Amino acid sequence: MNQPYASNSPDEILMQGCIEGNRLAQKYLYQRYYGQYVVIPMRYLNNREDALGVLNQAFLKIFNSLEQFKGDGPLAAWMGKIVLHTTLDHVRSQKTYRQKIHFPTEPEEQPIRDEAMDNLLAEELLALIQKLPDTTRAVFSLYVIDGFKHREIAEQLSIEENTSKWYLSQARRQLQDMLQQQQTSQAL
Repeated sequence: MNQPYASNSPDEILMQGCIEGNRLAQKYLYQRYYGQYVVIPMRYLNNREDALGVLNQAFLKIFNSLEQFKGDGPLAAWMGKIVLHTTLDHVRSQKTYRQKIHFPTEPEEQPIRDEAMDNLLAEELLALIQKLPDTTRAVFSLYVIDGFKHREIAEQLSIEENTSKWYLSQARRQLQDMLQQQQTSQAL
């Protein structure tokens, strides 16, 4: 049965339309969640075009697997996991992530706490994070923003656990340097 689809249609109606292959239902579901999910690949990739490509890939997976959604949680959470996993698949596919670094001792954890960090807006922090090298940015985002443990990050990115810890330490050091540079330039 064809349903009339609109931007304010409930998720369940749009979901059913997507399962039936209705392009209008897909458009409205995409538009509804675009803003919420575009930030996920943006945290891990260094340019908007790549992030949008990954997001579109994730939505294609969502549309093709909506029949598998069991409804045992919110649709938005299920979709968010697909976007995250699609992003991580893309990150893993990059050759630089396969590099293994072995360290005999665990790197020091250096907290990023100072006045500049407290005053940063979310957009400014995202811009700084996007300046980090790919692997460093991915580990930082997974650990700090998404709350993964180093063991889980190592599995997700196919790297050693100590390598994940090293990249986190590098990210913190580099962000601290960027913050100091930003403070210095603002003071001038």
